[in-house]
Amino acid sequence: MQTYDVIVIGAGVAGCSSAYFLNKKGLNVLVVDRAGIAVAGGSSAAGAFVSPKIGKGSSLQVITNEAFEFAKEFYTKYFSEHFAQTGVIRIPKDEEDSKKFPEYAKFDTSSKEILSASVLNELGIKEQFEGSLFDQAGVCDAPKMCQAMLEGIDYFQYDVKSLNYEDKLWNIGDYAASKLVLATGYENKFIDMRYMGIKGTWGSRGDYKSNLKLDYSMHKQISISANVDGIVKIGATHEKGGVACKNCSSEPLKELFATASTMVDTSDFELQEIFCGMRAGSKDYFPLVGSVIDVYTMLEENPKLTRGAKLKEKPVYMENLYVCNGLGGRGFVFAPLMAEMLSEHMLEGKEIDKRVNPDRLFLKWCRKSPDLVEYR
Repeated sequence: MQTYDVIVIGAGVAGCSSAYFLNKKGLNVLVVDRAGIAVAGGSSAAGAFVSPKIGKGSSLQVITNEAFEFAKEFYTKYFSEHFAQTGVIRIPKDEEDSKKFPEYAKFDTSSKEILSASVLNELGIKEQFEGSLFDQAGVCDAPKMCQAMLEGIDYFQYDVKSLNYEDKLWNIGDYAASKLVLATGYENKFIDMRYMGIKGTWGSRGDYKSNLKLDYSMHKQISISANVDGIVKIGATHEKGGVACKNCSSEPLKELFATASTMVDTSDFELQEIFCGMRAGSKDYFPLVGSVIDVYTMLEENPKLTRGAKLKEKPVYMENLYVCNGLGGRGFVFAPLMAEMLSEHMLEGKEIDKRVNPDRLFLKWCRKSPDLVEYR
């Protein structure tokens, strides 16, 4: 039995980032994944855009932009070879949306420049409205970024069937660790985490070979990357639920490509590869980072919770079990900050930000979930 300080299950961007920050704090870390490093799930299909969120100052926008500032500094400092800081141009969807952009500008905290429609046209972008260029934004090479974060960290491709916690150790096959991090995406077959409301959103992306001069990435209805080394990324679709790509059977990414053709000249685009995967999100779209509540013990010891009672004491947690999940369609924006937060919580006992602490969802689940009707 080979023993580690921490085992991370899941080698998407959430798991790789968690492993990176834990390793930097001196822990001996093992990462396991049944498929490979960023080759399945949301990280495999991600366009991996790293850009701020625009809007009217919602709590989700605020934390997203905090994560953006952290992520772009992190990638630029440590993994610049896998982060193309192309800038990202946000473009209104239609005339009605264009009227909202001046209001959004009041809440922008990141460096930006307004580009007129004529300037956008000169840049090769077919557009009648002005756009907002966030020049410090960019796009990651998803698999290479995840692989780079695991450099010097043990990785093992292994399909975990079950978990066993015995004598203060989490046992997985021939490996054991005192602490365990679940970064398993939309799937969870190990621990009762229904209260987190993790759900899947199916996404597809196409990588196209092209000689088109496209210096900036952009987002309108869809995202189109700058031309980096002769490749333009077009993605990603958002199908809630679902288990299979709807557009890849006979005509790969037909609707996605048709939309892209209204934005840029796609006449020489040649499809190189299709990427599909399920992103994991939470009920309220905020990430899920921190300790995992022992649901069975909580309901056994506090049966009135399902009938609206308040929790008088701190929750009972699964011992040495943690989660980093629910990063949604902005995984490469959220992952570095969430991973740092988790590492500080695990090693230093620092409280998790309430906005992303999964505890926020527990009482509402107890009171309203149809799963618990037998307890009421």
